[in-house]
Amino acid sequence: MIGGGSWATAIVKMLSDNSSEKDIYWWMRNEVAIEHIKKFKHNPHYLSSVEIKLPEDNISSDIACIIKSADFVILNVPAAFLKASLNGITAEDLKGKKIVSAIKGIVPEDNLIIGEFLHEIYSVPYDDILVVSGPCHAEEVAFEKLSYLTIACTNIQVASTFAAFLNTRYIKTNVSDDIFGTEYAAVLKNIYAVASGICHGIGYGDNFQAVLISNAIREIKRFVDAVHPINRDIKESAYLGDLLVTAYSQFSRNRTFGNMVGKGYTVKSAQLEMNMVAEGYYAVKCMHIKNQAYEVDMPISKAVHNILYGNRSPRIEMKLLAEKLN
Repeated sequence: MIGGGSWATAIVKMLSDNSSEKDIYWWMRNEVAIEHIKKFKHNPHYLSSVEIKLPEDNISSDIACIIKSADFVILNVPAAFLKASLNGITAEDLKGKKIVSAIKGIVPEDNLIIGEFLHEIYSVPYDDILVVSGPCHAEEVAFEKLSYLTIACTNIQVASTFAAFLNTRYIKTNVSDDIFGTEYAAVLKNIYAVASGICHGIGYGDNFQAVLISNAIREIKRFVDAVHPINRDIKESAYLGDLLVTAYSQFSRNRTFGNMVGKGYTVKSAQLEMNMVAEGYYAVKCMHIKNQAYEVDMPISKAVHNILYGNRSPRIEMKLLAEKLN
């Protein structure tokens, strides 16, 4: 596990609660957090109620050592910080390993989703890249509420192997071969959760939210079909379910971020007060640039971009958007 946040902590819990025999290794940058976990068996900053069951020697700030120890490497840091986290790691270090992306974002400097980034920058074959998608919030994993995950890989057998590591009495898993569709959908749903939060912040109610999200899933379908046209059912939980939970849940950091912007916070002040990364903020700019090559009709994504990067009034921009929805 590469990363020390709430989702990383939740996946470590799933892996350790799973009955299959395996060694789990965990990298995080924060030395104080590492020492706290070793002493008290809890992450001091995220999901502090979750008991950490790993041996002390398996938790380290030496990323090269952690990666060397593992067959499956799970990347679980904000996309904006992925390159910095992997500083010093080479393609040779990742050779022969299965790399799992639990990141729902785009690497801003390269404007690539994580699978593309791993393939192009680290020469990882697509058959060795996996994507974990929801719908699943870390907070509900901590409470052991029944949740579902989809594991995507072009090699279904590899997806099934990793999915088996995550199965517990409170986690059910599905597998898919649609790594591009599931990853792009996971990026886009963060943008629409920001939109949902903005609308809530300026006073729109449940009726409008339903229209917004029904348009959002069609927007996702148009984009993923343009980027990777295969036979997929956009109503499956990896697409529609993940969108719904992120747009509506009290635990959604992207919705919380949008809600603050809708209430009048500046982007900077909202980010500082949250003290967590809302992937949708970075994703909307990256998707705006990426869509210039595809020219897919994406009015919701465009409206969020105008608000976050064009300094447009949230109230005026959403009023204009409302005229385009059906």
